[in-house]
Amino acid sequence: MTAHVEVMDLVAQMKAAEQAFVLATVVRTVSVTAAKAGAKAIIRPDGTIVAGWIGGGCARGAVLKAAREALADGEPRMVSVQPEDLLAELGVKPGEARGGIRFASNLCPSKGTMDIFVEPVLPHPSLLIFGASPVAMSLAAQTRQLGYHVTLAAPAADLVAVPDADALVDGFALGKLHQARRFIVVSTQGRGDEAALRAAVTTDAEYRAFVGSRRKMAALREKLIAEGVDASAIDRVKAPAGLDLGAITPEEIAMSILAEITVERRRGQRAPNPVANS
Repeated sequence: MTAHVEVMDLVAQMKAAEQAFVLATVVRTVSVTAAKAGAKAIIRPDGTIVAGWIGGGCARGAVLKAAREALADGEPRMVSVQPEDLLAELGVKPGEARGGIRFASNLCPSKGTMDIFVEPVLPHPSLLIFGASPVAMSLAAQTRQLGYHVTLAAPAADLVAVPDADALVDGFALGKLHQARRFIVVSTQGRGDEAALRAAVTTDAEYRAFVGSRRKMAALREKLIAEGVDASAIDRVKAPAGLDLGAITPEEIAMSILAEITVERRRGQRAPNPVANS
């Protein structure tokens, strides 16, 4: 019981720290197995088991492989480690998946069966907003409602209200950032555009966008290139930001940007609709 509590305590700490990990739980055992039902382990992305125990080498390889896959696609999975003769009776081969269960061979002398549920725990997606414009403030509020970790970076003097954000940065010089899938929006709108855009293009992210016209972006591009910023990095910034929804108000513009971010975030995750494709 103490070990179980310690594992769950660490789970809570790692979730609070927005760290990615896998929680592996033994849900069923048959015959002789080193770990019993209820045993848990925390696995980091590098394959390190930092707490708990789910048995020795008989199950470790299959679980670590499933953990890597789960962290990659964000989906939980079940692993069933069984002796080869039982797999043969079921008509499955090691590595084969059936009914949502991936089977692996237990080559240990114990010849026991162990089913392990592998659950990825991923940080909230991160939105980094440069600027304190009305669009920036509205985007922060709307995005927080969808579970994003929001960091707003702007000079304190530019803030006319307290933004709805998880973290505030005074200015555009970033320190240690929240580790997750990151999306960046520059919404300075005339107040530090160049400095903010320079910081944005040098920060790792899946998506970068600039709230402003193409003409304005083109002018900033020339300035930044003259200062030595890589042109290809600037060209990866979407300008103007957001989907073309005919948005006019700051709230509508923020909504169009959030819609575009959602498209990027969910790309490849949505299963095809069999009805639509029939």
